[in-house]
Amino acid sequence: MFALGVDVTRNAFRRPFQLREFIQQCWFVVSVTVLPTALVSIPFGAVIALQIGSLTRQIGAQSFTGAASVLAIIQQASPIVTALLIAGAGGSAICADLGSRKIREEIDAMEVLGVSPVQRLVVPRVLAAMLVSVLLNGMVSVVGVMGGYFFNVILQDGTPGAYLASFSALAQLPDLWISEIKALIFGFIAGIVAAYRGLNPAGGPKGVGDAVNQAVVITFLLLFFVNFVLTTIYLQVVPAKGS
Repeated sequence: MFALGVDVTRNAFRRPFQLREFIQQCWFVVSVTVLPTALVSIPFGAVIALQIGSLTRQIGAQSFTGAASVLAIIQQASPIVTALLIAGAGGSAICADLGSRKIREEIDAMEVLGVSPVQRLVVPRVLAAMLVSVLLNGMVSVVGVMGGYFFNVILQDGTPGAYLASFSALAQLPDLWISEIKALIFGFIAGIVAAYRGLNPAGGPKGVGDAVNQAVVITFLLLFFVNFVLTTIYLQVVPAKGS
C-alpha cells in the first residue's frame, strides 16, 4: 500500500495527465458524497454545540461557547466527517470499480498493452478524492458552524454577540489551515486504500465485495490514527491565540 502511494505521487506529475478521467471522477465522487455529507454535518454541529453549551453553562463559562463549538467543528469534526463519507461512499465505489476491472482482466490487458494502470486509473481517482475532500470540508465547516450557532442561540438562549466574539477572540487562521490539510491527507489515504484493495481482490465477485469492506475498515482505522498524529503535532507547533 505504501509502494502504491509512492507510485501515485510519482505518476501524478507524469504526462500525459488524464484530465477527462479526473473530471469524471470528481463529478462521480461529488454526486455520491455531497448530499450525505450535508445531512450528516447539520446534526453533528448541533450535537457539539448542545453538549458544549450545556457544559459551559455548568461551569459558568457561557461566553466561550462559540469559540469551543466552532474550533471543535473546524479542527476535528469537519475533516473527520468528510473523510468518513469520502471513504464510505466514494472509496467503496472506487474499490468496487477497480476490483471489477481486475477480475474481468482489464487491468492485465492494460499492462500487456504497455499502459500503466496506476497513471491511467488510480491517479485521477486519488486526486479526485483529495480535491473533493477539501471542498466538502469547507462545506461541512460552514454548515456545522451555522447549525451550532442556530441551536446554541435558539435552543439554549445563547447570546449571538458573545458567540461570535468568543470565536473571533480565540480562533485563528491556522485552525482553518490544519482542517484543510487534514481533509487533503484523509482524501489521499482513502483513495490509496480503495485503489490498493481494488487492484488486489481475491478471486471472483465475492472477493470484490470483501475488498470493499476491507478498504472501508482499513481507511477508518488509518484516518483516526493519522488524525491523532496531526492534531498532536499541530497543538505542539502552533501556539494558541493569546498565549
